[in-house]
Amino acid sequence: MAEHGIAWMPSPEMVAEANLTKLISYCGRTDYDDLLRWSIDQPEAFYRSLLEHIDYRFTKPFTQAIDTSQGIERTRWCIGAETNVALNCLDKWRGAPTYEKTALEWLGENGERLTRTYRELDDEACRLAAGLRRLGLGTGDVVAMYLPNVPEAVTTLLAVPKIGGIVLPLFSGFGPDAVAARLNNACAKAVITVDGSYRRGKVVAAKPVVDQVRADVPSLQHVIVCHRADVELSWTPGVDHHWHELVAQGPEGDGSTASMPADSPYLLVYTSGTTGKPKGVVHTHCGFPVKTVLDLGICMEFKPSDRILWMSDMGWLVGPILVYGTTLMGGTMVLAEGTPDYPRSDRIWRIVSDHRVSYLGIAPTIARTFMADPSFDAGRYDLDSLRVFCSTGEAWTPEAWHWLFEVIGKKRTPIVNFSGGTEMGGILTSVVTHPIKPGSFTRQEAKPGEVGELVMRRAPIGLTQGLWHDDARYIETYWSTWPNVWHHGDFAMRDADGFYYILGRSDDTLKIAGKRTGPSEIEGLVLSTGLVKEVAAIGVPDPVKGTAIVCVCVLREAAPTDTAADTISAAVLKGLGTAFRPKQVVLCGDLPKTRNMKIMRRVVRAALLGQDAGDLSSLVNPESVEGLRRLAGRTSHSAGGEA
Repeated sequence: MAEHGIAWMPSPEMVAEANLTKLISYCGRTDYDDLLRWSIDQPEAFYRSLLEHIDYRFTKPFTQAIDTSQGIERTRWCIGAETNVALNCLDKWRGAPTYEKTALEWLGENGERLTRTYRELDDEACRLAAGLRRLGLGTGDVVAMYLPNVPEAVTTLLAVPKIGGIVLPLFSGFGPDAVAARLNNACAKAVITVDGSYRRGKVVAAKPVVDQVRADVPSLQHVIVCHRADVELSWTPGVDHHWHELVAQGPEGDGSTASMPADSPYLLVYTSGTTGKPKGVVHTHCGFPVKTVLDLGICMEFKPSDRILWMSDMGWLVGPILVYGTTLMGGTMVLAEGTPDYPRSDRIWRIVSDHRVSYLGIAPTIARTFMADPSFDAGRYDLDSLRVFCSTGEAWTPEAWHWLFEVIGKKRTPIVNFSGGTEMGGILTSVVTHPIKPGSFTRQEAKPGEVGELVMRRAPIGLTQGLWHDDARYIETYWSTWPNVWHHGDFAMRDADGFYYILGRSDDTLKIAGKRTGPSEIEGLVLSTGLVKEVAAIGVPDPVKGTAIVCVCVLREAAPTDTAADTISAAVLKGLGTAFRPKQVVLCGDLPKTRNMKIMRRVVRAALLGQDAGDLSSLVNPESVEGLRRLAGRTSHSAGGEA
C-alpha cells in the first residue's frame, strides 16, 4: 500500500456488502472492469439492468433504454415510457416499512427542530400538489423556489414534479436582479418563498425581494409564502398565498402523481458562466434521478441506513441531489438552516456528533479551514458514526486530505471523491470496492502522467437534455470544441497505477515553468503557515515566465501583517521550488465565495486585473469583488518588494 501511495483499503466485508458489488452480481459480470467494459460495449443492456436493479418504476414501460439516433449531443432515454420522480421518491414507499421511517431531520439555526417520516413528507407533498392544482398550475408550468434550507424546500422539490410541473431552485442569497433574470428566462408562473430565515444570527428577508421583481416578470401569477421569521410584508390578495392555508385544505383526491413522458423535464437548474447570462440546465424524470442513484448510491455507497448531512444551498445541484437521492433510496437527510460555522465555528462537527451522521458531504475548503486552526480539537466530538465522506467542490491538497482522513475519520472512513457538474451530476467518482489514494478517483482511460481536458465521448443517463430555450448555446458551450465530444472545462491527470486526479478548472489551472499545477497545491502551502484563513492562488500574465503566481490571502486576526507576505512566499518557495515563487502576495479582507464556501478564483483574477468578472449572481459576498478592485489600483503587500 505505502509503495503505491494507497491510504485506504476496503475490508472484504465492505466489498461484499457494497452497492456496486450487488450491481455487478445483478448484471452477471465478473468484476468492476468487466462491468465498465460491458456498459461501454452494450449500453442498452447495461441501462436496462441498472433500471431494474434500482427498482426505478414506470407507469408505462419503455421500449428502448437509450437512443442515440439523433447524435450523442441529443441522446434520449427510456423511449415510450411514462413515470414521475415523485412516484419513485414517495409513492413507492407506501405500504413498505420505509414509509414509517424518518425521512428528514431539520435543524433551525435558532435551535428549532422538526422531524418528518416518509408518510408525513408524502402527505405534505400531496397537500401542496393539490394546492398548486387549485391555483391552476400543472403540466409544463415552471414553479420556482426561492427558499433556504427549510423543510418546505424538500416538500417543494417533490410536489412540483408530482403535478407534472418543472421546479426551479433559486439560490437563497440571490438579489433582485438575479432572481428576475432567472424567472423571466424560465417564464415562471409561480414562486414559493419564505418571509424570512435565519443566517448568522440575522433575519434575511426573501418575500420582499420577490415583491421587488414581480412587476418585471410578466409570467409570474402566484407567490406562495412560508412562515419562518417575522418580516414586514406587503400582501396582494389573489396573487400572494400563505403556504399553511394552501396545504391545510388537504389533497381532496387531487394529490395524485402525474404520469409524465419519462424524458420530459421536471428540474431546471441555472448555472453561472464566466461570461454571458446564466445557463438553464434541463433535467428529466428518468435522467437525473437515475444518475443520482448511480452516483450517490452505487458508486459512492449511500445506503438506506445512512443519515446524510451535506450542507449546501437548495439553489445549487447538491440540494436536489440530497433531497432526491435520499428519498429515492429510502435514507434519512439531516438538513441544517444557515452555515456550517454558526453559531459556533465547529457547528458541522457538533451536528455530526449529536445527530449520528453516517454520511458526510464535505468540500476540501472546509477541511483546510479547520486544519489551519490551531485551536481545533477533534477529540471533543463523538464522530464514530461516520461511515463515508463524500467530497466535491474542488481539488484536494494531500495535506488536507490526510487531515480529514486521519484526524476526523481515524483512518477508517473512506473519502469518496465526486466531480462533475450541474449538467450531469458526476463524471468521475471513487468507489469503496477499490483502494483509495489521497485526492484520487477510480480508473478511466488515459495515458499515465499526462494532463489533459476532462471530456466525455459517451452521454451518460442524467446528462442535461439541453439549455432552456437555447439549443444553439448548448451546442456551442459543450459540443463545439471537438466533434462528438463533451468539453467539461476541468483538467485531469492519470497516474501510473490508473488513479485519476482533478487538477481544477482549466481556467484556474496554472502553467508555471512548463508545468501545470492546481491552485489548491499552492494554497495548501500557504494555509500551512497558520497565518491565513482563506487564500486564492491565481495566475497573472508575466513578460518572462508567461504566467506568474499571485496569492490573494485573508489573514487570521492574530497574524502579523508586516511579515506575513514574506512568510507566505517562503512557504510556497520551500514546497514547490524557485519557479513557483509568488510574484505577489495580496492581503485582503474577503474573497468572493459561493454559499457552499467555494472560492471563485476566476472572479479574484478578473477583479485584480481589471477585467470583466462575468456573472456574479452566485456570490454570497459580491462586495468582496469591489474590495479587490480597489486593491488592484494600489501598491499592495508583496513578497520581496512592491508589485
